[in-house]
This record gives sequence, C-alpha cells and structure tokens, in this order.
Amino acid sequence: MDIFHTLFSSAWSILLVAVFFGGSIFVHELGHFLAARRRGVIVERFSIGFGPKIFSWKGKDGVEYRLSWLPLGGYVALPQLADMRGIEGESHADLKKTPPPNYSTRMIVFGAGAFFNIIFAFALACIIWGVGLPTSSEQATTRIGYVVDTVTTSDGAKVTSPAVEAGLRIGDTVRAIDGHKIETWQELMQVLLTSAGRTTDGTRREAIFTIERDGQLLDLTVHPVLAGNEKDRRVGIAPGYELVIHQAAAGSFGATAGFQPKDRLAALNDTPILNIQTYGDILKATADQPVRALVKRGEGTVTLTIPARTGSKDATELGLSFTTDSSLTYPNPFKQLGDNISMTYRTFASLVNPQSDVGISKLSGPVGIARVFHMAAQADIRYVLWFTILVNVNLAIMNLLPIPVLDGGHMLFATIGKLRGRNLPAQFIATTQSVFMVLLFSMMIYVSFFDVRRWNRDSRAERAEQTAPAEPAK
Repeated sequence: MDIFHTLFSSAWSILLVAVFFGGSIFVHELGHFLAARRRGVIVERFSIGFGPKIFSWKGKDGVEYRLSWLPLGGYVALPQLADMRGIEGESHADLKKTPPPNYSTRMIVFGAGAFFNIIFAFALACIIWGVGLPTSSEQATTRIGYVVDTVTTSDGAKVTSPAVEAGLRIGDTVRAIDGHKIETWQELMQVLLTSAGRTTDGTRREAIFTIERDGQLLDLTVHPVLAGNEKDRRVGIAPGYELVIHQAAAGSFGATAGFQPKDRLAALNDTPILNIQTYGDILKATADQPVRALVKRGEGTVTLTIPARTGSKDATELGLSFTTDSSLTYPNPFKQLGDNISMTYRTFASLVNPQSDVGISKLSGPVGIARVFHMAAQADIRYVLWFTILVNVNLAIMNLLPIPVLDGGHMLFATIGKLRGRNLPAQFIATTQSVFMVLLFSMMIYVSFFDVRRWNRDSRAERAEQTAPAEPAK
C-alpha cells in the first residue's frame, strides 16, 4: 500500500520512530523493571512487543530479554504480582518459595512505568527549552485572520458559518473557549474539537468564545457544526498572519506591480490582509480593475498598483510566492508537561462525555503515531521531540486508568485486596485480564483501521495536488 511505501521510503524516519516511539515503550517497561528489582520482586521476562519472539537472550541476572512481533506495547513478566500467562506466556517461577509482595511494593512497581514516562517527557522538554521549538506566526497566534461565509457540513449541506452567525470578525483575538485559556491556534482547534457544550434543549452544539476586540473582552456564543471527513466541530475561522513575499516571478503581474522579496502585504484596496484567503477573495472580485496594495518594506510602507487581470484564467495568480514569519519559542518544561497533560485529560474526558463528538475512531493507534513521527521527522527533529513528550504523557495517563490489563487495573485489584483483607481470587483476575486484553487489542485494530484510512485519503489528496497541471505565471 502507498502509505507503507511512504513510511519506509525514509530510513531517517524509521530510525526516529524506532528510537522515540520504541524508546517510549522501553522507558515505561524499564520503570517497572527497575522498581521490581529494587523491591526484590522476581522478574522473569522483559519484552518489547507482544506475541512470539523475534529474538531473545538470557542475561546473567536470569531475566529473559526479548523483542516480539507485535509492536503494540511491551511488558515485564512479574509472576509474583500478576498472573498474566494468557498474555505473557507460562511462568516457571516457584512462587511457593517467595513471600507475596506487600501492598506498597505492588503500588510502587505498577506505578513506576508511568513515573518513568513523565521523567522521560520532562527530560525531552528540558531539551526543547534549551534549543527552542520552531514556530510559525500562523501557529503562534489566536487572532482570527479569515471568516468564511458558509460551511459545508459532513452530510453535504451548506449552512451559514457559525462564526458569521455569532458575530466573530477578522482581527478578533480568541482568549478562551468555554473558560479554557487559549494561547496557540493548535490549542484553539484542540479545545474546540473536544468541547461538549450544547444548548439547553440539546439540539445544537455550543461553545463560548471569549474574544478581545478593540481592547475589550467579549463572550460570544458560537454553535459549531460537524464538517470534514472526520466530522469535527468547526466554526469557519482561520488564523491571522502576515503574508511575506518570498519571490515575484519575472514578467508576472506581481513583478510588474513592483513586489519585492521580503515585502509584507498589509492591505489590498484598504482591506487588511491577515490570511491568504482574503488576498484571494479580493483579487477574484477585482479581476477587471487595478488593485491598490499597501506593503511594508523595511522600516516604511509602499503603495503598489496591481494591474487589471482581465482575461486571466486565474485572477489570483500574480506570480507571487508567500511565506510567513517563523521564530524559536522556548517554553519551560513544566508548561510543556502541563499543556500536554491538559490536552490528554480533555481528550479522555470528551471520550466519556455523551454530548461530545469525539469517538474512539478519532484516536490514533500505532499506525497513526508512526505517521506523525514520520511527518515530524521530515520537518525538524525538534518536532519529533515535541511529539514524543505528548506520547509519553499519553502513555503515563492511559496506563494509570483503572482498567484491567493496564497498570491502573493492577493497582485497583491490589487496592481492593487491601481493603477486603485478602487478595481477589487468582482465577477471577486472570479471566478479567484476558477479557480486557482482547478488548484492548480489538480497540487497537479498530483505531488502526481508521488511521490507515486517513493516511490513504490524505495521500491520495496530496498526489492529486502534485499532479494537477500548473498555471503559467502571469
């Protein structure tokens, strides 16, 4: 399939996926391993991956170290703490000769994996704090640069844009959504996606946008609609940023008008330009007449005249290529961890909220995670570090959920046993673990199906864009 060809075509991407994704799993299991050894618990096996082994070796410490075929996680076989024979294979330890671990030992060992993930994430966050994270002006802003008039919903209906309906304007700065403070455009989209607000009668989705306009804070009620292939909550806005001229093709309308590299397009016909969509709308509407352009050049401003494009196949094609500002940001590691924990919490909360539009199909499994690592590797290794922080925070929080098979489930069983004065029946725990392991693997297969479908769809769209015939420069 094309998606796998895309992934494996880059040895660099494969290496980074192995190091950072596989490394995140390794760090988690290393936490269990070291805590178990420290507390005197028998460690029988340390495996990265599940299922049959690819290869293995036995260390001088008597532990079998192995790499297994199913790269969906890993495990440390601790027969004293949990009977996981159905998942980890038969145990050969003689448990009759060893005393059962106490409650504190169980909690420490089971919680150590998540703790190590957080430590690893914090270490990577410190690196980003030191070297900086490349951030474009489009990513760093919460200022609205464009408001669409209509939105096509997922069922194909064209409706008035929720942003227009609510009164959002170009130039408004979004400060919060439903009380959640917003600092970047990515955060804005993520908070909107995971929001679950609805009107009192339950018929419409609802979100409260706190915006800054002319120095004043206003609360506007917005009614998002589901749009796009993923049926996400959308309101019809795009980020605001300056258009910086990268190049003006020789002989083009742009070159004739006098545009130069590094010019900043400020306005067309006195309309501020904060997004390339506004630029395109104005040029389309004025194809048969000259357009006055205000640009920032150096410390001053210059007014240029774009000639009429009567007869041109594309009135927006001036032979100009654009870029945006980019800078390095240095977020402190505590803020990075806090932001990722908040994002993960919002995602899990939206999954269990019946009024949310986020379902399991929108989660990413191993395929989706590998894809993001691949894209990050093609851009900048610092994005790989940033995404690895999110992966480790997700691993820590997910594994602490009180679900059988996960670390939180083991901790729950240990706590119930502590409260009732005796351990739960071994057969009950083993059966429960097996059932939930089947459910967990089924969920991974389910989300991976949607990951593959998304990847295929995006790959087709990218190929179609690349093979579309290019218009000659005007």
